[in-house]
Amino acid sequence: MNIDRTLLEIIVCPDCHGRLDPVAEELVCTGCGLAYPVRDDIPVLLVDEARRSR
Repeated sequence: MNIDRTLLEIIVCPDCHGRLDPVAEELVCTGCGLAYPVRDDIPVLLVDEARRSR
């Protein structure tokens, strides 16, 4: 996954507005635990596309 660090600092979880941490090929919310896929280095921040990581 090749997402710019500056972008990671400003995007948040669309569900709870928590911080997103890169884990494997996903961005995982530290607040609610939703894991958002990253496709072709583009974060897909749609709640319907996310899965529960916990």
